[in-house]
Amino acid sequence: MAFATAKDGTQIYFKDWGAGQPVVFSHGWPLTADAWDPQLKLMADNGFRAVAHDRRGGGRSGQPWDGNELDTYADDLASVIETLDLRDVILVGHSTGGGEVTRYIGRHGTSRVAKAVLLGAIPPLMLKTEANPEGLPMDVFDGLRQGVLADRSQFYKDLSAPFYGANRDGSKVSEGTREEFWLWSMTVGIKGAYDCIKAFSETDLTEDLKTFDIPTLIAHGDDDQIVPIVASAEKSSQLVKDAVLKVYPGAPHGLAMVPEFADRFDADLLEFARG
Repeated sequence: MAFATAKDGTQIYFKDWGAGQPVVFSHGWPLTADAWDPQLKLMADNGFRAVAHDRRGGGRSGQPWDGNELDTYADDLASVIETLDLRDVILVGHSTGGGEVTRYIGRHGTSRVAKAVLLGAIPPLMLKTEANPEGLPMDVFDGLRQGVLADRSQFYKDLSAPFYGANRDGSKVSEGTREEFWLWSMTVGIKGAYDCIKAFSETDLTEDLKTFDIPTLIAHGDDDQIVPIVASAEKSSQLVKDAVLKVYPGAPHGLAMVPEFADRFDADLLEFARG
């Protein structure tokens, strides 16, 4: 297996498929790089070099006690990019991974980056505050923490329903897709999973978004029950200069892994990458 070494010595696993302009994917919580496999294959099949890493704390990466916050996640992403000496990169981040991409650009700039895609992404801020009344109240995130601590196995099984929209009438989400979600989630250490909730809910990425100076696609389902579009994509698209906002009617948070929506996203991703 291939690894990059983070600043604190943590080993960050990555997969590296194909050849061509690099497309680097950052996954959502509480998953792993495997969640991006269909898109990795898509891009590698179409002449791109597709790279994705497991966030520290889970999957095949190290599980350190510290560093489970967005500054370090962004620096870990930088370690992967620099280890492979990638340039002209297209960054793609889903959910927490979208926050990771955003903080990477805020901390490391765009000298190695050509484009960015934020899918169902957490920026600018998920938490409800006086300045961000559209956000979710703290008790939502306290509930996530309690679920992780009390019975994370059952919690992840339950969470897969709103994540994929399997709790909606007429849903075609398979049981296998939900079990896959559980399997990935259970590879994440409880400390990393717990700490990441604070990272993705309380980190304000407003100023990071303002530094974007590259073509940016912001994609979001309007039935996202995990990261509501009103507090995320709609605001981010106003903060990123010349961003393109793509809304998928009826789509859930994990739309890239649900066939009826994934085909549309995949086509948009490929078109954006080639454009």
